[in-house]
Amino acid sequence: MTAIETQVQYSSYMMTTTEEYMNQEDSWDRDLLLDPAWEKQQRKTFTAWCNSHLRKAGTQIENIEEDFRNGLKLMLLLEVISGERLPKPDKGKMRFHKIANVNKALDFISSKGVKLVSIGAEEIVDGNVKMTLGMIWTIILRFAIQDISVEETSAKEGLLLWCQRKTAPYRNVNVQNFHISWKDGLALCALIHRHRPDLIDYSKLRKDDPVGNLNTAFEVAEKYLDIPKMLDADDIVNTPKPDEKAIMTYVSCFYHAFAGAEQAETAANRICKVLAVNQENEKLMEEYEKLASELLEWIRKTIPWLENRVAEQTMHSMQQKLEDFRDYRRVHKPPKVQEKCQLEINFNTLQTKLRLSNRPAFMPSEGKMVSDIANAWKGLEQVEKGYEEWLLTEIRRLERLDHLAEKFKQKSTLHESWTTGKEELLSQKDYESASLMEIRALMRKHEAFESDLAAHQDRVEQIAAIAQELNELDYYDAATINARCQGICDQWDNLGTLTQKRRESLERVEKLWETIDQLYLEFAKRAAPFNNWMDGAMEDLQDMFIVHSIEEIQSLITAHDQFKATIPEADKERMAIMGIHNEILKIAQTYGIKVVGENPYTVLSPQDISNKWEAVKQLVPMRDQMLQEEVARQQSNERLRRQFGAQANIIGPWIQTKMEEISHVSIDIAGSLEEQMSNLKTYEQNIINYKSNIDTLEGDHQLSQESLIFDNKHTNYTMEHVRVGWEQLLTTIARTINEVENQILTRDAKGISQEQLNEFRASFNHFDRVKRLVEPFLTRTPPATSPTPFPKIHETLKYLTHRTMSDVMDGFAAVI
Repeated sequence: MTAIETQVQYSSYMMTTTEEYMNQEDSWDRDLLLDPAWEKQQRKTFTAWCNSHLRKAGTQIENIEEDFRNGLKLMLLLEVISGERLPKPDKGKMRFHKIANVNKALDFISSKGVKLVSIGAEEIVDGNVKMTLGMIWTIILRFAIQDISVEETSAKEGLLLWCQRKTAPYRNVNVQNFHISWKDGLALCALIHRHRPDLIDYSKLRKDDPVGNLNTAFEVAEKYLDIPKMLDADDIVNTPKPDEKAIMTYVSCFYHAFAGAEQAETAANRICKVLAVNQENEKLMEEYEKLASELLEWIRKTIPWLENRVAEQTMHSMQQKLEDFRDYRRVHKPPKVQEKCQLEINFNTLQTKLRLSNRPAFMPSEGKMVSDIANAWKGLEQVEKGYEEWLLTEIRRLERLDHLAEKFKQKSTLHESWTTGKEELLSQKDYESASLMEIRALMRKHEAFESDLAAHQDRVEQIAAIAQELNELDYYDAATINARCQGICDQWDNLGTLTQKRRESLERVEKLWETIDQLYLEFAKRAAPFNNWMDGAMEDLQDMFIVHSIEEIQSLITAHDQFKATIPEADKERMAIMGIHNEILKIAQTYGIKVVGENPYTVLSPQDISNKWEAVKQLVPMRDQMLQEEVARQQSNERLRRQFGAQANIIGPWIQTKMEEISHVSIDIAGSLEEQMSNLKTYEQNIINYKSNIDTLEGDHQLSQESLIFDNKHTNYTMEHVRVGWEQLLTTIARTINEVENQILTRDAKGISQEQLNEFRASFNHFDRVKRLVEPFLTRTPPATSPTPFPKIHETLKYLTHRTMSDVMDGFAAVI
């Protein structure tokens, strides 16, 4: 390896080129040259490493920067690690002597292909720690690390790869570098355990105890491997990134410690290997003979089994044969294939080993050559292939048969399930008691069944075809298949016959029901208006009537007679309607149809028509009787009217006449007051005697009231008029008599003469006539907006009209 390549391996501290080294030198100046923790670790490690070699010369160093200043121990160190003699050192103690010795050491290092940059003898002599450590690191790289080679990698990379290979099987160990990968101590313990498992129980180590792990490795390495303790566990654990150079220096000691042991082990293994090869060759020869004999015997026994071509009758038996063949392929043959392959491999391997060992080739026994075994195996595979093809063909045949049989059973089961109850359904005569709508529904249902039946025709044909194919393939249970197929075909033919018969029956009944339906419709069309006519007739016949005259009742009788004249024609219509119903019954009876339910077009039944017709016929005489009774009643009322009218027409004028006569008597001045009184008494007696006529008229009026007679065309007088007139008559006669009596008393009391009295009476009569003229005017209430134009005259006339003859006589007497 060249000097440049060597320097590449430790470029993190001492760079390979002058420029890199100077750049690092500048960084040392900026960063105070070296991290104190790293400096401490390097001091300790490099010191221990130097002492591990100096002790071979019976010396050691205590302070690395002081003990190398004179150059003597430095030259001694180089002689020990290189095995070469250096120039004789200067014995003086002067500075230049020291510089000369150090230069001799540095020249020797340079002669080994190491290019030292910025490291001069003066710095070493002056005790420059950084330069001294850099120089020692350069020596370590050249003489301890540079010559390490692992799988085409060397120096640092080779050492790292060696560590990775050795520690790969260990848990919690992952060596990726020479700093933090070693902090927990497990990597160092793994290196020791890999080469000396008797020194460390790796299973008891814990990753969370790095100090303990490191101290264990340091102690075991120092005690059993002659590797001095170059590191401090606390320094490594407490440093975020341990110094790489210190770790590499320490780990390289392990590489050199174990490398010699491995070389000795390799030599011993070579000797053992030669002996093992010879023994193995003998063993392979014996195994070949044994395996060849067993394999040929197995082939000899297997071929007759594979040549057996006796077919089984059932799929189960053939499947068992197939399963046996699969077991042969899966269980029995693979080991034999492996044996055959292993036999060939062993034979080839044996021949190769013998050839490499310069020994004669192996010759098996007769008939056991590899070619003999290959020929026997080829014959086995040919028979096996034929047996497999036969098995597959036979299984496919039986599988086809089983498939067809299963398919036949499935389709037959479906068909039989579908046909269950169909014959009973087709044999029903439910249409005999169904209505037209139900018949049509049954017809549609039957058409749907026919479509379903036609759709199932393919299934029946498939069943027959499958049965035929099973017979052609000589199915073992063909008799059962044939019997079932024949039953299905016979049932299918019967279903077709029943389907046709039911269609014919449904069509026949449908036509009959269409005729009945037309009759139902005709019945409904004629029964509805006829029923309405009967309802109207019953309503008219039961209608309550109120009449007040012979003419009104006679009008009702005339209308009733006209109604009776329409009854024969109505009876003909009724007979026609009932004839329609009878025609329906006749059709139903003739063709055996059960007519159930009501007419779909009407709620009227023939019985309803008959009942109403009977009711109408019963109401007609009842109506006749009612009308005749009303005629008699009206005739009686007419007699009462005539009787009342005759009497009222007599009494009413009589009362008027008497009223006028009394009025004339009261104003007559021809006679004396006594004569007037006498005449008035006579009138009063006559009026009293006439009271019986009023009572008779009251009796006739009472009869009229009881007969509900409220009008009378034979008179203008009502009983109320008569009563009022009669009461006025009695009041008038009584007042007139009282007036005359008062006049007599006034005359006698005032001493009025007859002449004066006549004058008073004449004046009174005059005002009495005025009273009769103005009394209507005075009794009329004038509107509030039309005041009386002559209030004083009005008051005077009002006053006069309320005065009697006696009042006038009193007034005149007072004047006189």
